[in-house]
Amino acid sequence: MSHPNGVSARWTRFMHRVHARLSTRARPATAFTSMPEPRTIGSFARGRQLIAGNYLFAGHLVTAPEQSLWEIRVADPVYAQELQGFAWLDDLAAVGDPSAQARAQDWVWAWIALYGRGSGPGWTPDLTGRRLIRWINHALFLLRGRDAAQSQAFYRSLGQQTIFLSRRWQKSASGLPRFEALTGLIYAGLALEGMGSHVALAVRALDRECRDQVDEQGGIPTRNPEELLEVFTLLTWAAAALSGAGQSPGAAHVEAISRIAPTLRTLRHSDGGLARFHCGGRGLEGRLDHALAESQVKTRQSDGLSMGYARLSAGRTSIIVDASPPPAGRASVNAHASTLAFELTSGRRPVIVNCGSGVSFGPDWRRAGRATPSHSTLSLDGYSSARLGDAGRGWREEQLVDAPRKVPIQMSQAPDGQRFQGGHDGFLRTHGLTHARTLELTFDGRGVVGEDLLVALDDPAKRRFDRAMDAKSLQGIPLQIRFHLHPEADATLDLGGTAVSVALKSGEIWIFRHGKGARMTLEPSVFLEKTRLKPRATKQVVLSGVAMEYATRIRWSLTKAQDSSVAIRDLNRDELDMTT
Repeated sequence: MSHPNGVSARWTRFMHRVHARLSTRARPATAFTSMPEPRTIGSFARGRQLIAGNYLFAGHLVTAPEQSLWEIRVADPVYAQELQGFAWLDDLAAVGDPSAQARAQDWVWAWIALYGRGSGPGWTPDLTGRRLIRWINHALFLLRGRDAAQSQAFYRSLGQQTIFLSRRWQKSASGLPRFEALTGLIYAGLALEGMGSHVALAVRALDRECRDQVDEQGGIPTRNPEELLEVFTLLTWAAAALSGAGQSPGAAHVEAISRIAPTLRTLRHSDGGLARFHCGGRGLEGRLDHALAESQVKTRQSDGLSMGYARLSAGRTSIIVDASPPPAGRASVNAHASTLAFELTSGRRPVIVNCGSGVSFGPDWRRAGRATPSHSTLSLDGYSSARLGDAGRGWREEQLVDAPRKVPIQMSQAPDGQRFQGGHDGFLRTHGLTHARTLELTFDGRGVVGEDLLVALDDPAKRRFDRAMDAKSLQGIPLQIRFHLHPEADATLDLGGTAVSVALKSGEIWIFRHGKGARMTLEPSVFLEKTRLKPRATKQVVLSGVAMEYATRIRWSLTKAQDSSVAIRDLNRDELDMTT
C-alpha cells in the first residue's frame, strides 16, 4: 500500500505541472519596470569549469565540453534540482567574459525551449523562485546582444513563471523552500511589467513566514547554520529590493533580519566559515560577509545560546558547541545526533571538526554522517545519542528518535578563561547514563581543557546501568570520545600513545593529551563536503575506555605549543594536570 505522504507528494507534483502549463498560456510581461541590484555572488573558478564543460553538481562530475547542460543525464534528483535552480548563473556571471556570456545565453534559451511550456522537474515553487532571482539579477548579462524575438521569449517566460509562483507558492514546504518562493515572487513582482499586483500578497506572506520560522534566538527549526544563512540572505535581498522600489518590508521581516544577524556571527568560526552541524556546510565563500554587510545589523548575540549553540572564543581560537536537543518533527529529517559535539578553529585553520553531511554521496554516507560517531563528542556502546527511526518510506524521510530531551547548559568564567558545561540524557533509556561535558578555553585562546563524564544520577538510572553491565558480563560498557581533525591538519601519535601533535599549515602545532581512564589512538576518518566528488580522507583522535562504575570521568587537553621545544616538553610530562 502506498504511504499517504507519497500520495500527497505525487498529487502536489501533478498540480504543479497543471498550473505550470496553465501559466504558460499567459503572455504578460514585455519589459522590466525596475531591476534590483544584483546581489548574488558566484565563484570565478566554478564558472571557468562550466565553460570548459566540467559540470559538477550534487557531488557528480560530468565532463562533456561538447554537450549542453541540459543534455546531461544523471540519475539523481538533487543534480537536476541544482541545474533547474540556476544558481550556476552566478558563477558564469563571476567570469563575465564573452565565452561565459555565450554559455549562459545558450543554456537559458535552451531551458525556455525545453521546459518553458511547463514540463520538467524545475516547476516547483522553490526552484522557480530561485530561478527567477537569478534571471532577473543577471538580465543585462543575458540580454546583451539578443534579438527582439529572443528578448520577447525571455520576458514571456519570466512572466509565466511569476504567474505560476503566484498560484503555487502556498504549496512549498515551510522554511527555506517557502522563503525562496516568496523572495522570487517579490523580485519578479517589483521588476516585471504587469506583475506588481503580486507584491503586496508576497510581502504579507513573507512576514507570516518570518513570524512562524524565526525564533527569539534568531534560529530556525532545522538548526542548520548554512540554511539559516540562506534564509538570512533571501530576507536581506527581499528587503533591499522593496526598499529600492520605495516600499517597506513587514515588521516581522525586519525583526527577523535583526535577530538572525547576531546569531550568524555566533555561528561563524574565526576563519569566517560557519560551524558544520545538522546537514550544513561552511557556506559559500563571501556569502556570509556580504549578507551581514547588506543587513546593516552590527549587534552581537549576548552570552547564552544562539539557535541552540554555545560559543567560546579568545585570541585566535573559536569553539562552537551543539548545546541543544536535535531538531524534532519534520525538521529532524536531516538532523544529526550531535548533541555536545564541538568544532574548534585556530585563526584561519580548522582543527577539530565534524565529519559533515553525506547527502551528496548517497544514502549510506548520509546515514553515517548523521550518527554520533561522525561528530566530535562521546558515543557509548555503539549507540548514537539519538537514533534514526525506521521510517520505512525511503531514506529521505528517516527521522531521529529517542533523542536527548534534556540538555541543561551553563556558561561561566573559569579562573583563567571561559567555561562551558552541558549535559544530555540521550543514553539514559538504554544505559541509565547521562553525558556531561565541560570545556574551558584560556583567555589567550592557546589552550582547551575538557572533561567528559558519564554518570547514573538516581536509583532508576543505576538499575538501568546495572542491567546494561549484566548484559556485558560485568566487563564494562565501551565508550569512545572522538575528535575528528580537518584534512589539512597533520596529526602524529607520539611517545607511545600518550600525546598527538597536530600541525597546521599556518605553522602552529597543537598538542592533544589525555588523563587516566582512557587509551588514545589515531584512526582514519572522513571529511564530507558537498562540493567534492568523494569524501576526503582525514584522521581522528579517539579516546577509548569502559564505564565500570556509576560515574566515569575522562579528561583531556588541547594546547598550542610555543615552539618545538615547548611541544617536546609538553609531550614528556608524566601526568596531565587538570583541576576542576
